[in-house]
Amino acid sequence: MALVSFAQDSTQTRLNTKSDRKEAHRERINALIKQSEEGVLVYSKQYIFGIQLRTNGYGAFYELGRMKTARKTTIYRIDFNEIKSPKEEKLPNSSFFFGNSFVYGKINYFYPVTLGIGQQYILGQKGNKNGVAVSAIGEAGISLGLLRPYYIDVIDSTGNSVAVKYNSSDSSSFLDVTRISGGSGFSKGWNEIKLKPGGFAKAALRFDYGRFNEVVSGIEIGISMEAYAQKIPIMVFEKARQFFFQGYISILFGKRK
Repeated sequence: MALVSFAQDSTQTRLNTKSDRKEAHRERINALIKQSEEGVLVYSKQYIFGIQLRTNGYGAFYELGRMKTARKTTIYRIDFNEIKSPKEEKLPNSSFFFGNSFVYGKINYFYPVTLGIGQQYILGQKGNKNGVAVSAIGEAGISLGLLRPYYIDVIDSTGNSVAVKYNSSDSSSFLDVTRISGGSGFSKGWNEIKLKPGGFAKAALRFDYGRFNEVVSGIEIGISMEAYAQKIPIMVFEKARQFFFQGYISILFGKRK
């Protein structure tokens, strides 16, 4: 009888423990639902994609965030951008109908790829589902610049169209606008990319206006600075720069869980 009683007590204890766990889980879910309804951002991870316009170009990025406290999230982010000179101006090809337009005096494309880690700190919660959550963003990391030569098509002495770049053996015609027939296209120069290492830092404000907690919808406005070990030549008639400062605005979309 004692053995039966002990078995019954053990079974009842297991049932009570299981019931308690279910009840605790139910209460936790209800608390998260209530917080979501009240406009509080609650999640363990967030995945964000974004496109951005910069004062000197454009780009896109992917971000992974892991929430550490009610206000702090550690973020890991990769960006791919193109930096352009403010002096760039596209001109039509010589035929006006066939061929590519070109940028006179451009000698290189420059694509910074940045890998960073930072923190998102929530300054203000939404207050309700129709509100806007405001966060401060700080981030820093490494930047790997991809420098690709810019090619244009010129008419040589035999009347044929040839692709040339600046500082090549036939670059005397690179700046002779009377011989330029157009740009050589996007396919040229990829096998001649040079790597330019550097670092970056950025600061921003993020405005999340997504109606549901599981969905990320918002904009980010910020400034960033990149520094490279060498000067980056982009235009013939412009001094090569080692430091780049820019403002940007990004459109964000993603999900949380």
